[in-house]
Amino acid sequence: MTALEQHLPVPANGADYATLAARFRPIFTRIAESSVERERNRTLPHDPIRWLKEAGFGAVRVPVEHGGGGASLPQLFQLLIELAEADSNVPQALRGHFAFVEDRLNAHASAPQNVWFKRFVAGDLVGCAWTEIGAVKIGDVITRVSRQGEQWVVNGTKYYSTGSLFSDWIDLFARRDDTGADVIAAIRTQQPGIRQSDDWDGFGQRTTGSGTSVFENAVVEEENIIDFATRFKYQTAFYQLVLLAVITGSGRAAVRDFSHETRKRTRVFSHGNGAAVSEDPQVLQVIGKASGQVYAAEAATLRAAEASQQAYLARFANDPAAEQQANVLAELESAQAQVAAIDLVLRATSDLFNALGASTTSTSRQLDRHWRNARTAASHNPVIYKERIVGDWHVNGTEPPYVWQIGGGAKQS
Repeated sequence: MTALEQHLPVPANGADYATLAARFRPIFTRIAESSVERERNRTLPHDPIRWLKEAGFGAVRVPVEHGGGGASLPQLFQLLIELAEADSNVPQALRGHFAFVEDRLNAHASAPQNVWFKRFVAGDLVGCAWTEIGAVKIGDVITRVSRQGEQWVVNGTKYYSTGSLFSDWIDLFARRDDTGADVIAAIRTQQPGIRQSDDWDGFGQRTTGSGTSVFENAVVEEENIIDFATRFKYQTAFYQLVLLAVITGSGRAAVRDFSHETRKRTRVFSHGNGAAVSEDPQVLQVIGKASGQVYAAEAATLRAAEASQQAYLARFANDPAAEQQANVLAELESAQAQVAAIDLVLRATSDLFNALGASTTSTSRQLDRHWRNARTAASHNPVIYKERIVGDWHVNGTEPPYVWQIGGGAKQS
């Protein structure tokens, strides 16, 4: 082994999953116990995220030698599925955090990231603020990073600031005034230049902290202005996998809750097939089919997570061609999993109502939250475009896009 090889960072390649999950499952159970009340009252999950933060959940991907859990990507997403079964809002609120951790892990292949690893291990969480609303055209970025005396400051407004209400930092997409380059500005949230609002009004995933963030001369340290061109290449796949974990966890929770309702139900229909609902073969078929659909969605999600793990490992292998191919496969497999899982879970969370009567639509039970939450998460990154992208690759060999934006089109009035 050469001196250079001795100093190369070791990628996070996986821990013992049973041991890793055992640390957090009691917290997941605690989160699940209060999830219906939060959903009913639209209570933000400050306490659940604090419990996870104190337990080191935000550092599960940090290498063991830096004090983290050393989880692989499939292990991370398996944990997020379990967490989403407890409360699907919580893993989505942490979506920006784990994406920023992943970026720093990839950056570790070429430069030390010890400062950020220490922050993650200490419990620091990172929210996100990328999307701009209003008169912004495709390809443009209104939010600006500029020099103001001896400081760098950020000015702009972002929406869908998922998780930022719970975070210590914000992963913000902006443009430098001096060079015109797109950058990530990692900004501390505890400062007067940031105003955050809980004004997300979706019918599902209502407690993810996905509202508006306003930046008025918010200070960012120069070392935390990161060239966007260095962003980890499989980021779109990664963001999609978090949503797939949310959707799959919603499906698992639906199967759990409808199974529970079926077991305890005493009223039967005169034209049913059993003395108890729990013995009615048609009802059992509904539950069994939904279980299979969710199982397939989970399998697809974890298969796609393995492709992203290979892209991550390729970052450390010093083989650009192999890394490029791994990134292509990561994007394609996340898109394929998206196409499959969304359809499976949305059908399952809707058809499960066929197992029981109208009483299960009671708002006090909040059983509809599973469909609403899955439908809302599935509306991100429109699946119709992913279907086309996958088809274009199969037919024409066209590489998938790695970064995309939303904004006003050419025909905007």
